[in-house]
Amino acid sequence: MAGRINDEDVKAVRDAVPIDAVVSEYLQLRNAGGGNLKGLCPFHDEKSPSFQVSPSKGFFHCFGCQEGGDTITFVMKIDHLSFSEAVERLAGQAGITLRYEEGGYNPSHQRGERIRLVEAHKIAAEWYAEQLATSPEADTGRVFLAERGFDQAAAVHFGVGYSPQGWDHLTRYLRGKGFTDKEILLSGLAQEGRRGPIDRFRGRLMWPIRDIGGEVVGFGARKLYEADNGPKYLNTPDTAIYRKSQVLYGIDLAKKDIAKSSRAVVVEGYTDVMACHLAGVTTAIATCGTAFGGDHIKILRRLLMDNGSARVIFTFDGDAAGQKAALRAFEDDQKFAAETYIAIAPDGMDPCDLRLAKGDEAVADLVEPRTPLFEFALRQIVARYDLDTPAGRAAALDEAAPIVARIKNSGAQHEVAVQLAGMLGILDTQFVVKRVAQLARWARDRGGKGPAPDRHQQASQQYASAQPSAASRGPALNLRNPVYATERELLKLALQRPELVSPAFDAYGADEFTAPPYAAVRLAIQDAGGVELGVADPQDYLVKVREAAPDDAVRAMVTELAVEAIMLRRAVDEPYAGAQLVTVRRRAVERRIRDITGQLTRLGTQGDPAQLAAVQNELWVLQQYDQTLREHGAAAL
Repeated sequence: MAGRINDEDVKAVRDAVPIDAVVSEYLQLRNAGGGNLKGLCPFHDEKSPSFQVSPSKGFFHCFGCQEGGDTITFVMKIDHLSFSEAVERLAGQAGITLRYEEGGYNPSHQRGERIRLVEAHKIAAEWYAEQLATSPEADTGRVFLAERGFDQAAAVHFGVGYSPQGWDHLTRYLRGKGFTDKEILLSGLAQEGRRGPIDRFRGRLMWPIRDIGGEVVGFGARKLYEADNGPKYLNTPDTAIYRKSQVLYGIDLAKKDIAKSSRAVVVEGYTDVMACHLAGVTTAIATCGTAFGGDHIKILRRLLMDNGSARVIFTFDGDAAGQKAALRAFEDDQKFAAETYIAIAPDGMDPCDLRLAKGDEAVADLVEPRTPLFEFALRQIVARYDLDTPAGRAAALDEAAPIVARIKNSGAQHEVAVQLAGMLGILDTQFVVKRVAQLARWARDRGGKGPAPDRHQQASQQYASAQPSAASRGPALNLRNPVYATERELLKLALQRPELVSPAFDAYGADEFTAPPYAAVRLAIQDAGGVELGVADPQDYLVKVREAAPDDAVRAMVTELAVEAIMLRRAVDEPYAGAQLVTVRRRAVERRIRDITGQLTRLGTQGDPAQLAAVQNELWVLQQYDQTLREHGAAAL
């Protein structure tokens, strides 16, 4: 059984790996002000960025779906890892050797399954690459690459390798590295034979497929020999670390330039990606043995940030299969906020063939946007009909109009409808425009569910549903209500700038926070050691507050408040913090004064004299304290 990772080592890992560096491996981040960064949330679909990262605090929080946490939490959620697996991965990146309790450190037995499978793929990729570079048998593979314009340097850059023709060369090599037969089979690198595991890939040219973080998770293998009865391309089967519908070949190399240029080029094969990158088109990527689909779009959208000027260019062969692939891509077109285009090379050549025939410049020129994808798709539909007859034009309109009606932007929809009328040769443009608008209206009426609630309101409702005691009091709290604004601001200061509210804040009771979620956060800060801990140990402070939270809902609220920008345009200072402290305290005093005034009214003149005097005295003390706060501010706390 795996031992528990030493707490000090977990803290060292958390401190050593900057959260913005880790998150940037998966999505594009931009300045959000106040030292924070923002991007499109990788955990839910959204059009505008509500996912924020606070590098100084080491936390992330999405104000849309309420996911949040530290660097370890992010890696756990994004790659579906256990806590120990996430710590092990980050420790490997930081060069930290972990210690394990309850049995000591034994990396070959105590690492999580996913970590072991990734390690197996890393070792396999290095071994395949060595075979291609040095093995006499791999000369067939080297010739294959050379004939397509790729030299040894190109092979090294893309990690291309060669799998020998024997039955179990890799299997035996991995056994020698300490991997069990079960692990080798689970990785997809081997399959069951009559006498045990045998290599899945034999006598093939090997392309390592990396995830967006750069780890090898699978392989694409191209057959080289006529005697090979398998398919032309053979991919890793779905495993615990590889789903072909969720990976893009070349994304690890292309992601930075995609984010920087707001442009992605989608090609069809591994050699096409190589040709594009070597020709200077460093935003090229490809799917891995499957059609371009919704999960691929999610990867790109996080990098493109749904920038209004973003472009996605698809290159497809000009044959029937390429046209079919283009139409499939168009089906998902509306999932992009980016503009989508199609590029088809002359004579139907793919980028690899085009580079061989006409050089790098021809490849670079190919992927410059030519034809909008919607226009290409519509022309493919229209071309199937006889437009010289009224019946043919009507039939083409019937098939094409619903596609145009799916365009969400009303202005773009109108413009494309006008173009469709021109393609069909229908002189009455307004007839086509009205037809498309009618279909769009019908689609909205059938599927519409009314406007979506404000995302902050959703957050409040989600929190309330996780808090039975709060929910039972009535309608869900709107935590953005101005009534709670100062309480929220004070808690943000307590979490983000504890030195500005210490030591006064630690004297505040949970009952001074009228919103139950905020009261729960106040108690978590108290249980963690108060804001004085934040002053003494700022690195570990937020981690301890999150650990002190009683449940996931309060933990999420802590993260949200730790990441959200403080509502002050200028630099946050002591006078501002003092004003929040005073406002929250004065409101608490005023509530108590109202309670006591009501109590006096109930006691009346017939009440017990001693009790009446005590209540009157308390009222007088509170009134004096309120006046002092009003006159002297934070100095009176």
